[in-house]
Amino acid sequence: MTTEHPPHQQNTLDPQLLAILCCPESKQEVSLLDQAKLAILNQKINAGELHNVGGSVVKEKLEAGLLRADNTVVYPIRDAIPIMLIDEGIVVKGIF
Repeated sequence: MTTEHPPHQQNTLDPQLLAILCCPESKQEVSLLDQAKLAILNQKINAGELHNVGGSVVKEKLEAGLLRADNTVVYPIRDAIPIMLIDEGIVVKGIF
């Protein structure tokens, strides 16, 4: 039997998991992206204006994300799983 989670619970991270996650490149702390910043990034994704660290245009809308402490990279969260791969980080330097 599969349990369906309400939409507001799908992208929440366990606080203990969030406490141990860090940027895989710089080892800086990461924090959950707030809804206002998420909306800004999704507008830029729709306009084709964002690239990931690997150089590819980001095409998939963000459900949630983890913002690096220096506000230059966001790691996407998809299906409640943080994607902590360096090349998948979305470059947001100068946006926030």
